[in-house]
Amino acid sequence: MAEGRPRQHLDDGARSFTADAGGVFAALDLGTNNCRMLVARPDAGSDAHGGFRVVDSFSRITRLGEGVSASGRLSADAMDRTIDALKRCAEKMERRRVSASRQVATEACRRAVNCGEFLDRVNRETGLSLEIISAQEEATLALKGCAALLDASIPYALIFDIGGGSTEVIFVRVAGHPSLVVEGCISMPMGVVTVAEDCGGGDLCQRTYSAVTDKVQKLLEPFDAAHKITEKIKAGVTQMVGTSGTVTTLGGLHLGLERYDRASVDGLSLPFEALSQATTKLRCMNLQQRAAEPCIGWQRADLMLAGCAILEAICRMWPVGSLRIADRGLREGLLMDLINPAQLSVAPGQMHCASALADR
Repeated sequence: MAEGRPRQHLDDGARSFTADAGGVFAALDLGTNNCRMLVARPDAGSDAHGGFRVVDSFSRITRLGEGVSASGRLSADAMDRTIDALKRCAEKMERRRVSASRQVATEACRRAVNCGEFLDRVNRETGLSLEIISAQEEATLALKGCAALLDASIPYALIFDIGGGSTEVIFVRVAGHPSLVVEGCISMPMGVVTVAEDCGGGDLCQRTYSAVTDKVQKLLEPFDAAHKITEKIKAGVTQMVGTSGTVTTLGGLHLGLERYDRASVDGLSLPFEALSQATTKLRCMNLQQRAAEPCIGWQRADLMLAGCAILEAICRMWPVGSLRIADRGLREGLLMDLINPAQLSVAPGQMHCASALADR
């Protein structure tokens, strides 16, 4: 049928490719809000990116998932914007003579009933084969991408990714690198785009902001109870890592950057108090004032408060006390799997990525 479950595209050759010193690899992440790509070469001496050196990149806000929360469909305008971005990615991959790649799509494509039509059009117009990955695989790849930021001396870790259409949280037993054990993960259909749209725009009043925070916290409670996370936090054996545009932007605001600088933000540890201060500052601004912030701009200004509300719920649910910011994640995880899949093993443990459904 034309509009059933979207077909999943997978380049088996990319998965089984064995890296060589002259290989060039690409990882493309098509999310609800962003289209992002990294192109890299293997580099055994590189600690920053787990054995590879980035030689090219691409990032553009396309808002593929605009309106999907309400309609269940990808709009024509959103598809046009996204395909234009994907054409630029395909051109970069050809110019860099990429030898193996993986291109994945996440929540917007998981939800949209017309995603099969979109994937066919992408393949026809760009030559790219997008693969829709599950929330569980998305979470696992994000974990691999930011694993280098984990403190191996702390037994457990909470890693979260606030995306455009969903938020994933992973609870991990840090058994000592290169082995990590995923105890469980949860995917909530609440991201910065879906929350902002459901709440009527980017300026969340106090009542709406609190309602979002309360809803996210309620969705997290069963996950917390199942893994006794609060008890482990009280015992001082849990760390927290956040990978998302929300936390990286808050890191840039905290540092007072005149222009966002990945090197300054990636790996930055912030106490919850500093996160709260940055969030309070944003909530006191109107849309124009948020857009004027150099680390935000107009394309993100209407999404920041939605992200802050989700983040506040996570921090309130699990008062670890500090958060390590990761400006890395899914794309880096994809590259690690392509270039050296044996470098980091992630054991599933009792992993089942539960889907927490929000009342609408």
